[in-house]
Formats: sequence, structure tokens, C-alpha cells
Amino acid sequence: MCKHIIANPDTSHFLLKMANLAKLKFAVWDISRNNYLSWVLDAKIHLEANSLGKTFVDGNDASPEENAKVVIFLRCHIREALKREYMAVDNPLILWKALCKKYNHQKTVIFPRAIYELTHFKFQGFKSVSEYNSAMHKITSMMKLCE
Repeated sequence: MCKHIIANPDTSHFLLKMANLAKLKFAVWDISRNNYLSWVLDAKIHLEANSLGKTFVDGNDASPEENAKVVIFLRCHIREALKREYMAVDNPLILWKALCKKYNHQKTVIFPRAIYELTHFKFQGFKSVSEYNSAMHKITSMMKLCE
């Protein structure tokens, strides 16, 4: 039966697309690159898409297998220094809260920078409307991430 499914052109195309989606990963959180806010958003979206978002909620009913999947996922997406620092943490809720407590201050740095960029934003500084729109979307996205 499996051979028939894979041999079917319509199904094999679907399976190939799904395999490519599974390969898509987001950037590893590198504390020196200031990608914390986008990393948090990517991690939340990925875990929600895999029905694992409940592991970050106090009093959740996540199974040990779900908790293990989330911890493995988080550890695969952080730099070695952070892995060593949180090596003994095997509960995803505790790990998530510890990371947020330690690094959520980046919002207080990024938001003022976005406000500064917005106040000094001039249409004349861009060669095209699309460059202007792209820069404007970057600034507003930074501000939304800080909410």
C-alpha cells in the first residue's frame, strides 16, 4: 500500500512538499545577534503549529512526551552557551520562563530604537516606493514584536 501511495504522482508531490516543509527551520537564537524577539515568535508559531503550545501554560496537561519534544526543539534552536547554562532544565515551562526572564529586556532596547528610526524616517531617503514600504514594515514589525 505504501509503495502505491508513493508511486502515485499526486501523492508523491504532496509528500515531497510536506518533507520540504519539515526541513524548514528558523534561525538559531544567537544572543550576540539580537534575534531574540523574532526567535520567540518563530518558536511559538512552530510549537503551536505542532500542537505543543500548551507546554508553556501554567498548570498545563502536557504529556511527558510532549514536554520532551519541546525541550529538544528549544535546545536545538539555541546556541551552545545557552544549552550549557540550562542543561539541567528538563521542563519546557521552566526553561521558557527562565529564558524570557533573562532576555525579555531586549524589548526595552528595541522599542526605543524603532521609535527613533520612525521619527527620523524620510521618504526622500529611498530610491523607490517599495524600498520605503519595506523599511516602514520593518520598523512597525519591530514595534509590534515589543507589545
